[in-house]
Amino acid sequence: MFLKKRFLCRILVAFAIWLPTSLLAQTKPDGTNAKTSVVRVPFVGCPSNGQGGPNPAPKRAGKEVVLDAGAARRLAYYESESSSSSWGVLAPRGWHCFGTYGSAGTSFTVSPYSVKYDNLDTLNGPFIKVTQLSGETSGRFRVARVIARVFPTQKAFADGVIKEGIEPAGDFPFGPYPTDTLKYHGDVTVEFQTPASTEGLGTEFGLPPNDQPINGVAAIKWDGEDIYLVCLTVRLMPDTRDLTTQIIQQFERDQELP
Repeated sequence: MFLKKRFLCRILVAFAIWLPTSLLAQTKPDGTNAKTSVVRVPFVGCPSNGQGGPNPAPKRAGKEVVLDAGAARRLAYYESESSSSSWGVLAPRGWHCFGTYGSAGTSFTVSPYSVKYDNLDTLNGPFIKVTQLSGETSGRFRVARVIARVFPTQKAFADGVIKEGIEPAGDFPFGPYPTDTLKYHGDVTVEFQTPASTEGLGTEFGLPPNDQPINGVAAIKWDGEDIYLVCLTVRLMPDTRDLTTQIIQQFERDQELP
């Protein structure tokens, strides 16, 4: 009987090793044992404004996301839309949001403070921002700066923008910010952290430094032959910072990033 039990245990262990990880229980990336699953969180529609005029806040019944139960109780899904695209992101419940759009691209800001069209440049503190910039319009200058910093395989694009001579070559330094921490997923997707009180990729999109770090993900994508940049920047306070990883991972799912 003892030999049969030991043989059965070996079979179960071997099966668990063979089983694809996608079929095993998912766990939070911070090392806890909290399981994630598909859950529905509240949807918060947010207004936007830009070259084509104001857009009302979209309305949805809710949003299905992948979270653990504890995070799901603390987060909502915020979304804003323009005439050509919509943007959404997880953020703590009870926050405010606003979207902007123009020829350079679109941006979407979520903050615990009131967010309006005329106060976006003054916001600081906790902050979540989604940015998309076109490589075919005036957005190409910012796209080229980010490529020069973190996407060396796309260097030819940055070189082309520099050769236009519209902006000084010194505005496009090559190589990562010295204090940033980078984690690549392939050649054109990178997760990053910019430390507190420093300039880095996290401050490249209008988020000024303060005494808290900035985390996020940036990626180069294509619409046909047109190149564009998408970026999420997240700065939370210590009491909500444990939500950062799940916010970034849901954005990566939404954007179908590797």
